[in-house]
Amino acid sequence: MSAQEKATIKGQISLSNNEAADNVSVVLKGTKIGTVTDNLGFYEIKNITPGNYTIRISAVGHSSKEENINVNEGEVLTKNFTIINNSEQLEEIFVKGNANKYTKSESSYVSKMSIKNLENSQVYSVVTKDLMKDQLVVNQDEALKNVPGLYQLWSSTGRVGDGGSYFSMRGFVTQSLLRNGIAGKITNNVDASNLERLESIKGPSATLFGSLLTSYGGLINRVTKKPTEQFGGEISYQSGSYGLNRLTADVNTSLNDDDTALLRINAAYNNANTFQDYGHTRSYFFAPSFSYKVNDKLTISIDAELSNVDASSMPLIYIPFGATPDLLGLHDAKDIKMNWKRSFTGGEFMMNTKTSNIFAQADYTMSDNWKSQTVLSTSTNQSEGPQTWFYLLGNNKMSRNVWNIDGRDNILEFQQNFNGEFDLFGMKNRALIGGDIYRLESKTGYGYLPTFFLFDEVDYTAANANYYDFNPKAAEARFAQGTSYKAITTLTTYSAYVADVVNVTDKLILSAALRFDHFQNDGTFDPAANTQAGDYSQNALSPKFGLVYQIVKDQVSIFGNYQNSFKNVGYLMTTGGTIEAFDPEKANQFEAGVKLNAFQNKLSATLSYYNIEVKDIVRTGPVANTNVQDGNQTSKGFEAEITANPVSGLNFIFGYAFNNSKLNEANPEVNGLRPETAGPENLINYWISYSLQTSKLKGLGFGFGGNFADKTYAFNRNVTDTATNTTTTQTFTLPSYAVVNAALYYDQPKYRLSLKVNNLTNELYFNGYTTINVQSPRVFMGSVAYKF
Repeated sequence: MSAQEKATIKGQISLSNNEAADNVSVVLKGTKIGTVTDNLGFYEIKNITPGNYTIRISAVGHSSKEENINVNEGEVLTKNFTIINNSEQLEEIFVKGNANKYTKSESSYVSKMSIKNLENSQVYSVVTKDLMKDQLVVNQDEALKNVPGLYQLWSSTGRVGDGGSYFSMRGFVTQSLLRNGIAGKITNNVDASNLERLESIKGPSATLFGSLLTSYGGLINRVTKKPTEQFGGEISYQSGSYGLNRLTADVNTSLNDDDTALLRINAAYNNANTFQDYGHTRSYFFAPSFSYKVNDKLTISIDAELSNVDASSMPLIYIPFGATPDLLGLHDAKDIKMNWKRSFTGGEFMMNTKTSNIFAQADYTMSDNWKSQTVLSTSTNQSEGPQTWFYLLGNNKMSRNVWNIDGRDNILEFQQNFNGEFDLFGMKNRALIGGDIYRLESKTGYGYLPTFFLFDEVDYTAANANYYDFNPKAAEARFAQGTSYKAITTLTTYSAYVADVVNVTDKLILSAALRFDHFQNDGTFDPAANTQAGDYSQNALSPKFGLVYQIVKDQVSIFGNYQNSFKNVGYLMTTGGTIEAFDPEKANQFEAGVKLNAFQNKLSATLSYYNIEVKDIVRTGPVANTNVQDGNQTSKGFEAEITANPVSGLNFIFGYAFNNSKLNEANPEVNGLRPETAGPENLINYWISYSLQTSKLKGLGFGFGGNFADKTYAFNRNVTDTATNTTTTQTFTLPSYAVVNAALYYDQPKYRLSLKVNNLTNELYFNGYTTINVQSPRVFMGSVAYKF
């Protein structure tokens, strides 16, 4: 039969509220023929052999639809469908009326239950896959630059234990430790190839997620791609400045005729140099995801993340312990008269990091109103290799330092959740009953030089005859003459939590949650000394409350929340000379604001003011090697996030964050000052894109945007001159910066061509975690993708 005699089926998928549905699966049942809807809910299936078929419409969290159809030779059959929200379980479908592709998608992870954003008193930001695609994002750190108030302190080191990237959120340090709402640690920079979206959940969130995976400022949760019923995928190649070569593949297929067994595989290979004379990264990433629908009630899924990364140390400069900016004669990163393209290493100091994370989940429908979710996560990270850094010494000198790390950690988490809906006294209740067990085992060995860390000293402004002496081979020879130390630590938490969201009226929503946490630290074991120290156990309660009133139903809501978090401190020496277990630190947040989703989702916004107070912070006591627990930190601020699609094809996202953090009743050295890890006071992020809609060049688009950050402190302390007994505040600042990026793309059904420039103006800028970390200059990159 000739191609002219083939048939076509097309149409639009809508939700019950008349909004269009994106990424909905449309397949001809029993075949491999199918597609997914676009941003406007439209679909089209071409080249169909005439005959009788069953067309199936499906999306996670929505009722499926099937209809028998007959297509004739050359016919263009139009079939429109409306699907109904099934218990508002929206975790995988990205619902949009029009094409506001940067807007928030609804998430069931934020509250561990299905609540729409405008019903949720929690503030969270979402980086969508569409935004990451437009920006040619290759890793998680790049994507998170789109989150208001999130500032990267430093990038991944790859080392076991704490090797993942560090961020500041609402004045507190946090890391990306969750995957699909459960522990999923990766100690290198997370590859973007398997990311469906990123969620940044703001404020102390220990009530539902525990204290080990969150910080007082919030948490980062990455949501991964899941298999769907239709066959399809994408293969892309990306190349750019400094030897960037990147190859990715995303392949999805059904494994049987009734589409109950589904498989999706994402993989990536990445190879790039840094902008300095030495510095290199090479990584392999493989992420299969399999799901099997056992019956109408039970679905089982198994996912994995496997990676192998070789990466050299990032440029990292410290102000050494005991030194001050006045002593060094340096008060700003731009005072360092260094050629930043020099790495000051004589070879590639490579850290090898291997990750093997496995996740298993069972979703079971117990009744029309109650569902069970059982999740098992095992996260294993292993790293081996040297880490380098530098200390400023004054007079244009710095020391070169290195140590060696060899270790492995494993996190095992089991989580059980029951979600239900019921009416009580005429009010709708959505309830959560859950619990989890979290187990961490870590084995880490450290190797030191004979001079502990110090290798040598160099003049960073001049020529150095010994420039290349600092290399892996020379460091390895020194390690053989030095000392080593190994530590084995284990800890376990047993937790139970409950939550309830009550619709008092159609517009007034109240919520409450409570967590009980039993923390058991088995301490640290030193195999050489055959000693175990630091074991202790503690209990903690963590409550959470929220209020939402929808001024305009499903369009405008005002909200307020109280959130809590805690941190287990353990046994320390008191000023009385005894070893005691200190109480957990406590963080409390009060927040209020407004959320908006108007004009058929063309405009979405969240504006909020928060006040976080951390009490009972353990600080250094007045007697050497002692501690007291009376410290306090306050963090107040305002955040705004706006996404909009004012006209067809035009999308933008804008974020602004102001944070005022201060240490109170703290050690005299830092009392009354902004913490050095709090990040900048003011942050701005934005991205604007436009895609042609009607011309012959439909699909041609461009985008530009970037980030602005206020100055931040690598050193901010009260320094006392013992000779004059006078105290002054000395600072070393990382200057403010404005980085602009631009992109050009041509997106078609079968391929996509993209060009991108990062740091268009070649800005010299820095970030740091009490350090000075120079960032990359201008980078060009291009990409070609084939879709099937």
